[in-house]
Amino acid sequence: MKYRKIEKNGDELSILGYGCMRYPTKNGFIDYKRTEKQIMTAIDKGVNYFDTAYLYPGSEETLGKILKNNNVREKVKIADKMPALTARNREKMDEIFEKQLERLKTDYIDYYMIHNLIKFEDWERLKKNGILGFVEEEKKKGRIINFGFSFHGNLHNFKKIIDGYDWEFTLIQYNYIDENYQAGTEGLEYASSKNVGVIIMEPLRGGMLVDKLPKDGKKQIENFNIKRSPGEWALRWVWNHPDVKVVLSGMNKEEHIEENIKAASDALPNSLSNPEKEMLEKVKEEFKSKIKIECTNCAYCMPCPHGVDIPTCFSSYNDKSIFGGFKPLAMYVFATGDKSGAFKCTGCGACEKKCPQEIAIVEELKNVSKSLDHWYFRIIGKIVKSVMYR
Repeated sequence: MKYRKIEKNGDELSILGYGCMRYPTKNGFIDYKRTEKQIMTAIDKGVNYFDTAYLYPGSEETLGKILKNNNVREKVKIADKMPALTARNREKMDEIFEKQLERLKTDYIDYYMIHNLIKFEDWERLKKNGILGFVEEEKKKGRIINFGFSFHGNLHNFKKIIDGYDWEFTLIQYNYIDENYQAGTEGLEYASSKNVGVIIMEPLRGGMLVDKLPKDGKKQIENFNIKRSPGEWALRWVWNHPDVKVVLSGMNKEEHIEENIKAASDALPNSLSNPEKEMLEKVKEEFKSKIKIECTNCAYCMPCPHGVDIPTCFSSYNDKSIFGGFKPLAMYVFATGDKSGAFKCTGCGACEKKCPQEIAIVEELKNVSKSLDHWYFRIIGKIVKSVMYR
């Protein structure tokens, strides 16, 4: 495992971080035994940065239980988040933080951050609500070690927020498709120039750079003289940037953990050759030409008050554009049925307020419905389901 140093505190963090948003499940619940085995394997192989959040159902409790039961709390750095919209006042901040410590079964959090800052005004509002007093007090108590923020806005706001406080670290979305999206490369380099440690999320763009590459993009990778999986190429592209400290991966399959750890054992900054970068640029161009909606499947828009399964709707719509054919439409009908399809959208807009990608969700759901919600396919879908579950 390779490590990179956070300049402000000297921490040596594993370049591969463990994203705790999507643990493996069994019968609709977190599969504790499997999750425990996966996390302990990662720790044994050198992963020492674990990222969770107050809003990830069951995530904090599961991570805390595993670390305590295996007596490995001191071997790792826990990163956790306070939701920006919920931190309405000092009393609420204290309440959330105490709950997080309880769930994590720990006395302190190594890397604590405001979850999902988008605009500079969000940071100004939080300061008025008492966030600075809260952080300063908890730092004095030793219960918050480092303070940062996760970000999903534009470059202009990112720079203003970076300049608005003496941050230890930040968490941004970054991958070879989104090089100039949100904070992007310029934001990455700007934060680093201010001595702020940069952690990366969405290196695989919600799995799209593994499972949803267009056919010609896959061929570019398969025909290249160096043989690596699409996921490994995506991770190595991010690790190639020396300003990146940690890359988070939502690893919930054993083979992914093994592959990612192996790649993290020899991934060095500035190690990709020009031909390698040119190949990935061609994959990027092909991907960008096919994608319809810039959704990363983070599901922050959920739940929809009217039952629409927004991530599935968008994923199916992109699948149809990327792959074509009958399968994406059939999968959409099967997945959404009569209860969660795009046609159920009433245009209330509750989802758009929560979307970190600032997608015009209501308008896009109209496009999804126009493309995929055909009455005759829904009838076929009902027939197929009745046969399958007879």
